[in-house]
Amino acid sequence: MFSSLTKPNYPNAALGLESTFMTAVALSGGRRGYSVKQAGSLELAPGLVTPSFLEPNIVDHHEFAACLREVSEMAGLLRQKRWSIALPSNTARTAILALDSVPASAKEAEDVLDWKAEQSFGAPAAELRIAKQKISPDAEGRQRYFATAVRLQIIDEYETHFESLGWKAGLILPRAVGEANWLMDRKATGDSLLISGNSDGFTALLMRGSEPAVVRSVTCAQSEVDDEIYRLVMFYNDRFGAGGGDVLEKLLVVGRSLIPARVQTIASDALGRKVRVLSHDEVGLNLPDGSISFNDVAGPAGLAALGT
Repeated sequence: MFSSLTKPNYPNAALGLESTFMTAVALSGGRRGYSVKQAGSLELAPGLVTPSFLEPNIVDHHEFAACLREVSEMAGLLRQKRWSIALPSNTARTAILALDSVPASAKEAEDVLDWKAEQSFGAPAAELRIAKQKISPDAEGRQRYFATAVRLQIIDEYETHFESLGWKAGLILPRAVGEANWLMDRKATGDSLLISGNSDGFTALLMRGSEPAVVRSVTCAQSEVDDEIYRLVMFYNDRFGAGGGDVLEKLLVVGRSLIPARVQTIASDALGRKVRVLSHDEVGLNLPDGSISFNDVAGPAGLAALGT
């Protein structure tokens, strides 16, 4: 589903960005599984990148450019020109937009979606780069769209650097969307939940087969993350799991700030039954032994998988 958010023909290399690190990765493989062919991860100086939807992200442009060159060299990808980009979690916003009625025309649909996006993302549509993909209707039959947005002045910060290196960044999405790509499964009978941690809380995407059903971005202190995850899972259980209906079967936990075993305990306590946490092997990604962390590559590798 996410592969339809922008035009096709993706590269098999991707860059992942966060406030404390950046990762470059290239994959090999196909439908039965992917392997990390090349990868490098670089720690960033504190404050160099401050992910924000509204404010400038890059504090020192000279140092940021040097880091881009260094991480691509570490990964053996200096000559790579076509990239997908997984933006920091807090740089982009993600939502599911529902139309209250059937539009009379394509133009009306676009106008309504722009208005919905402005309400959801908190900025005028003219100031945003919005990617939208139609998904299944909700229980009331309303048309729905999965949408991501980045402010134009923010994306320009990053793209200026990519262009200076001769890079063509064709697919630029939030990190959590790349991570959720590992959960897409048209044959799945149960639901799966991504919990993607960041310095300001976490992003959660509930996946139903190959489509997102719920998107939540939770801003909180690290000391409050456990309680917020518990509330999120209880919300799922109350809304979707009552009466023996939909069942949350799997969790994918990504982020240096999260401990998968702890999240598993919290979710299992909230549901009253054990929920399985998926490993990188179970989602179909083979990593070189000990050389790189799934937390660092999950987002960009999820986008790179679209090009293999």
